[in-house]
Parts: sequence; C-alpha cells; structure tokens
Amino acid sequence: MKLVYFGTPAIAVPPLRALVAAGHDVDLVITGADVRRGRGTSTSPSPVKEAATGHGLKVSHDPDDVLKSDAVLGVVVAYGRILQPHLLAHVPMVNLHFSLLPRWRGAAPVERAILAGDETTGVCVMAVEEGLDTGGVYARAETPVAQKTLFELWDELSAVGSELLVEWLEQAFVDGRLVDPDPQVGEVTYAAKLTSEERRLDPSATADEQLAVVRLGNAWTMVGDKRLKVLTAGVNDGRLVPVDVQPEGKRPMSFDAWRHGTPSAQRGMFA
Repeated sequence: MKLVYFGTPAIAVPPLRALVAAGHDVDLVITGADVRRGRGTSTSPSPVKEAATGHGLKVSHDPDDVLKSDAVLGVVVAYGRILQPHLLAHVPMVNLHFSLLPRWRGAAPVERAILAGDETTGVCVMAVEEGLDTGGVYARAETPVAQKTLFELWDELSAVGSELLVEWLEQAFVDGRLVDPDPQVGEVTYAAKLTSEERRLDPSATADEQLAVVRLGNAWTMVGDKRLKVLTAGVNDGRLVPVDVQPEGKRPMSFDAWRHGTPSAQRGMFA
C-alpha cells in the first residue's frame, strides 16, 4: 500500500519501521524541522527524519508536499502540527493516538493517564478530522499502566501501536474503499500539555500521587532557593522515598548521599 507518513519524535519511529518491514510503500515522510543544537549553527534531524533517511525514504518538512503524492492513505504518529483541511481533502488519514479515546484527547494523553491514576491505557487507530482527536476509531489495543514510567509506557505503546497499525492495514480497504470507523463512545476528557509547575511535588499530595509525578520525569521541589529534581523514587509506609536526585547545578546522586550532605533543616519536604 502506498502511504505518506507524518511523525517527528522517537515514539513515532517504531511505527514507521514497522510499516517498511511489512512491505508498505512509504512514498513520503513529513516531519518537524531540524532542531538547532546548543549555541552554534549546527542542527539535528528529528528521530523520524533520521530513521526515514536510513531507510532511503523521501523526507520533507513541508506538509503541502503530500499534495504531490498519489498515496492512498496518510498515517500520522505524534507529528506535532495540526493538519489543514486541504490536506485531509487530498488523502484520507489515520492517526495512531496513544490513549483509549475518547479519554485523553489532546497533546499529552500518556502523561495524563499516569497523573490521573488510570489503571489502563492504550492506543487507537483513528480517523483524522478537523476536530481535536474527534474522529472515529478503526482499532484499539489496551495495556496496563501499573507503576510504569512515562518513558516505559511510551516504548510499550509505540510497540503495541506499531503491531496494531500493521494488522489493521491488512483489512483497511474493501473493494478499494477505506472501511468506516466506529464512533467514539464514552466520556470525553482532554490531555493538555503539562506545565513545569505540574511536575512540582506537592507535599500535601498522597505518596502515590507524588510518585506519579516522579514517573513522568523531571519532578522537582524547592530546597531553599534551589530546585531539587527527584529522578526515581518509591513509596514506603505511606511516604515518598526518593532513590536518585539531582540538586540544581550538580550531577545526579543517590538520595542518601544528598541527605547526608544536607542538614535536616535544609531538606525541604524531605526533612
């Protein structure tokens, strides 16, 4: 099947590779612009661009280049930009969305599932419409959240989604026509992008709620006038117990090493 692929970050690389491995003709890959590195003029390609180039695929940063393709379907995975109506009119598109729609429409579905304490999350192959993740669902797969970190869930959902996408494509068209999706059913919730403040540990929250923030990565608290990042942690006797931390301006270290070098009165919420 001739496809165009829209994707940018690392989570979108396994689905692209799965499509190529399954024998699909990826006619064009649209991805985000190269990112400037440091203070110099050098730039780095997106993970998807790097993977696509490695497979010898044509790559573009201009979504309008899809208008030059005669692909029969567009596949969107964490592209990072809203696709304009004239593109959707040119070729039908599906999105590999990392939630169980209609729960957690939007930019940060996996993060919100962790923060909300969801027991289960998953991935959907959904129709791309002009609305925010409002399209019907073609296929879905579930996975437990458990105590996984954000990065562990991303990796798992990317792998599960890759398999789901390839399986669905085998039956996506009947007599040359794209099959109809099922409408989304259930309560709609939205997954806004997280702010830095939402990664701040709240001393009044429960230990499990605090641990959920740590599992997102970049969790922090103030110790005096400096930030202390909590990199890994556990829960013991109803309290958050940091394992690895990173004081502002310093290298990561064990919590025990930080605690032994910091007077009790200066340990903030970990006094």
